[in-house]
Amino acid sequence: VLYSGTMAAALEGCLNGIPSVGFSLLEFSSDADFSTAQHFVRQIIHNVIQNGLPKGVCLNVNIPYLPLEKIAGIKICRQNHGVWREEFEHRTDPSGFDYYWLTGTFEDLEPHAEETDEWALRNNYVAIVPVQFDFTAYQAIPILQKWNFNGQ
Repeated sequence: VLYSGTMAAALEGCLNGIPSVGFSLLEFSSDADFSTAQHFVRQIIHNVIQNGLPKGVCLNVNIPYLPLEKIAGIKICRQNHGVWREEFEHRTDPSGFDYYWLTGTFEDLEPHAEETDEWALRNNYVAIVPVQFDFTAYQAIPILQKWNFNGQ
C-alpha cells in the first residue's frame, strides 16, 4: 500500500473526508480487458454510496485478471505481510536514452494465512482490505514507556 500511487490517491481522499476506493486489476499490459473489473467496481461503489465508509477508512480493492465466471466472489480481508524484493532493469527509450525500470517480486511471508488479500487473490477472489492512515505501533507504546528517556 505504501508504494501504490492508486492507494496514495485513495488515502488522500480519505484524509479529506471523501469516501475513497483504490481499485487495481492484477494485469499490467496496456491492452488489458477491464470487463470483469467493471462488474466489481460498480458493485463495490454502489455499496460504498449506499452504506458509506467509517470515518478515516478507505478501501484497497484488488481484482484478479480472470473472466467473470472464474471469480469465486468477494472477500473482506486484511493486508498480507510480505516484502517486495526490488530489482532494477536497465532499459533504453526510443530516443536512445538510458533509464532504469523498477521491477521485482513479492515475497509472501504468510503463505498459509487464509484471511489475507494474497490468499484471496490466489484463490480467485476479489480482495477488499479496509485501510486507515495510522502507522502507530500501539503494541510498542507500553514497552517504550518503560524505557529511561530522562537520563535517570
